[in-house]
Amino acid sequence: MKKISLFFSLCSLFFFLLTPGFQAQAQKEQAKQKETQHNLPSYLDNSTTTGSISTKNGKISYKAVAGTMPLWDTRKEQDTTARMSYVAYFKGDGNDSSRPITFFYNGGPGSSTLWLHLGSFGPKRVVTDGVNHMGGAPYKLADNPYTILDISDVVFIDMPGTGFGRIAKGKEADYHSVDKDAEAFGNFIKNFITQYNRWNSPKFLYGESYGTLRSALLASVLQQQHSIDLNGVILLSQILDYGNSVDRAKRHPGLNNPYVLALPTYAATAWYHNKLANKPADLESFLKEVENFAITDYNLALAQGNQLDDATFNQVANKLHEYTGIAVDYIKKANLRMEGGEFRQQLLADQGKIPGRLGTDYSGPIMDPLAQSAWGDPQSDAIGSAYVSLLNDYMRKELKFGGTTNYKVSLYGEMHWKSEHQGSPGTVSVINDLANALKKNPKLQVMLMGGYYDLATPYFEGKYELAQLPISKEQFKNNIHFHFYESGHMIYLNEGVLEEAHKDLVDFINKNK
Repeated sequence: MKKISLFFSLCSLFFFLLTPGFQAQAQKEQAKQKETQHNLPSYLDNSTTTGSISTKNGKISYKAVAGTMPLWDTRKEQDTTARMSYVAYFKGDGNDSSRPITFFYNGGPGSSTLWLHLGSFGPKRVVTDGVNHMGGAPYKLADNPYTILDISDVVFIDMPGTGFGRIAKGKEADYHSVDKDAEAFGNFIKNFITQYNRWNSPKFLYGESYGTLRSALLASVLQQQHSIDLNGVILLSQILDYGNSVDRAKRHPGLNNPYVLALPTYAATAWYHNKLANKPADLESFLKEVENFAITDYNLALAQGNQLDDATFNQVANKLHEYTGIAVDYIKKANLRMEGGEFRQQLLADQGKIPGRLGTDYSGPIMDPLAQSAWGDPQSDAIGSAYVSLLNDYMRKELKFGGTTNYKVSLYGEMHWKSEHQGSPGTVSVINDLANALKKNPKLQVMLMGGYYDLATPYFEGKYELAQLPISKEQFKNNIHFHFYESGHMIYLNEGVLEEAHKDLVDFINKNK
């Protein structure tokens, strides 16, 4: 009898081991063991919570999932050496697989996505005080009436190594480069739509700053590696070609685009801070005039270099003074070429201040009155503590995720980023990548959103870069869309602008879903 009893006990144990629940748990433990073998730190279990907010379109109930996702490489059948953190919001119970889904991420490269997460179109929003410094805590996190949850589910993704995501020690180079980063995001999106049954959902990308460069690559990666066509790509504060950056333009003598493309932002900033002798009443009409001068007379003068005659040199210098408020003598000393930091150092010097870089509508004390270029960013100083504090508070209290694990806001200062594209070192440009994505998917729509007071990625730079796409004029007319606002790099900091941008984004998604 004892033998029979033992036999049945063993049989019961055998059948229990075959149950789906046990198998799932075993697989999870195996995955953890494999990750440990790659020195990947232990990770937190995903957390699912529910919430609701009231908007102009009524009450929205939603499910929120905060967690991390392994970057399984199914092509090479390799175990993961990284997990990317994310927060996803699904309207209702999240079971409607036909709803549009929009993937959000910030830039840097090296930044987490807390800024878009708690500033733009999710269910919660940090309440800021105009362009004033927020000071110390407490801060306020409020329901966001401008969320797009009524028309699209949203996913906020932190780049590898940021947020609550981690990379196995020694494997950072597998993720921290232009192409590897895009591949990581491609794997994440493929894994996400598989896990949450969203393969047949209309799909949109929403990248900010470096995130726009990532989006141009990612659109191609999703097409070529995963056979995923997108419905739309939204570019917020665009930079697709690093050669157009005005931050360190003097490193490349003869490449004058940065000065030309930044001039309208200089003019908008001077207009905002009342530094123009004859301030025009209407900003947009004024900027059209400046854009025309920049791309014609100013561009031609710079192209002539030392061959430019004195009369024209003086005429251009005087016009630059008229548009920027910077002293003529300084403009001449700069040889008609001011980097962004030099412009910021000069504009408000008589007040002992500098305008911001990300948002030139912000201003703060000048850090070094004797410096050639301004350093520091009053906008970042004004809002940084509020965003970081509320993100950490919100994740742990409301989303029940994070525990004592550190949320990495960024990897600045500790990341070695390989800035080359397709094996070519030097200045990165992904304009061709976006053009190829548009050619392969002729129905793909692209929308640029930008701020007039953005000196990190000037709005006219984005406008210029998209105009250079090697696609047909017909496709450019039908597939490329522009929206500019009286705001800086992070257009959502201004609630009035956020309301306007919300309408533009909703229209874009509804037309292309």
